[in-house]
Order: sequence, then C-alpha cells, then structure tokens
Amino acid sequence: MSRINSQRKGCKDVFNAFLVKSATYAGDYEFPRIIASYDIPNKLISFSKATALKDTNQWVHFYEDDYLFERIWKNPEKYLDILKKYNGVILPDFSLYRDMPLCMQIWNIYRSRAIGHWLQTNGIKVIPNIRYGDYRTYYICCDGIEKHCTIAVGTHGNLKLIPDREVFLSGLDAIVETLEPKTIVVYGAAPDKFFEKYKKAGINIVQFDSSYATSHKEVV
Repeated sequence: MSRINSQRKGCKDVFNAFLVKSATYAGDYEFPRIIASYDIPNKLISFSKATALKDTNQWVHFYEDDYLFERIWKNPEKYLDILKKYNGVILPDFSLYRDMPLCMQIWNIYRSRAIGHWLQTNGIKVIPNIRYGDYRTYYICCDGIEKHCTIAVGTHGNLKLIPDREVFLSGLDAIVETLEPKTIVVYGAAPDKFFEKYKKAGINIVQFDSSYATSHKEVV
C-alpha cells in the first residue's frame, strides 16, 4: 500500500522528513537543492571537536570517521544552536565507498544535502561537500548544486593509492566540468601536479591541512 507518511496520525518521523519540508529537488534521485555559496572559510574545525570548543571564529567540517558525526543525522536539532555559533558549515561527508551498493551511495549523498538544506533554512551558511564513490556517482553528486559557486572536497586518504587516486581525480574532473566552480575548498593535500590545471582554469583553490597532517607536523 502506498501512503503519505506525513499524513499518518501519530507518525514518528523515522527518516527526518522535516529536514526537507520546504525543499525543492533536483535530478532523478531528487536531492534537495542547496542555495549557492560564495564564502571562503577562514579556518576549519571538525564537528567532533566543535561541540566543545569555545573558539567559534571558524567553519565546521565533517571530514572524519562517520561514527563521529552520525549523531547529527539521528538528532540534528540537538546540534543546531552549536552550529549557529560558527561562521558556517561544510556539509557532512558521509562515506561513499566504491564497493557500496549504489542505493547506499545515493542515500549518503541525500543525507548530506537534506541536512544542508535544513541548516540553510535555519540561517546557517553552508558550503556543499561533493563526495562521490564509483563512476556512477560522478554526475549524480552534482545534482542540486548550483554552478559557479564554492564547493568543498576532501582528499585525505584519496591520493595515496593509485586506484583511489585515479577514481578521485577522474571524479573531480567530472565535477569541475559540470559545476564550473569559482572556488574549491580542499581538505587535505592539494598537490600542484593534480590541482594546477584547475588554478590555470581560473578556479580558486583554498587548501586546509587535514588534522592528521597537522598533528604530524606538531610531532615533528
């Protein structure tokens, strides 16, 4: 039987439909649209640290293990006031592994965009995180993101091994071709041998070291 969840009496919102109550959608998989952002972060802090940090003059990111931020999907309202204190948020980086079924890859893109739409409706500046898995998601992950704006990608863990690097770079080429971003915020390494061509094309590359790289530098 096909029913409308929101019209069920006493219904518990088990899939967070409230996040997209006012959303418009894009693409075959109906990802919530994200309003274009042209902001550039001054500094980044991970979500797991942001919940207890007093220095809020920075942007919150989710480039960390999923278990550290899965709670924002389970109870987003709990963290709204915390995130409002910061300059803005780079949208959640739910994992997309190449060996995940496509439906799960799509679901994790959707979850990030649903949270992003909701944060925007609550007055929080956001930058869309573009995460893709296998080649089938290269163009899907661009749905709902406006052209010529600021986007973010995470390179940490994606450039070391050749198979991962090839997938990441071919996917990034597809994203740049599709979205023609003005700025790409890169969390992790952004070697010139991979990113120089984007710079020459007029794209502003804003790089931030990963927490792993930063801690390694401190130890050295």
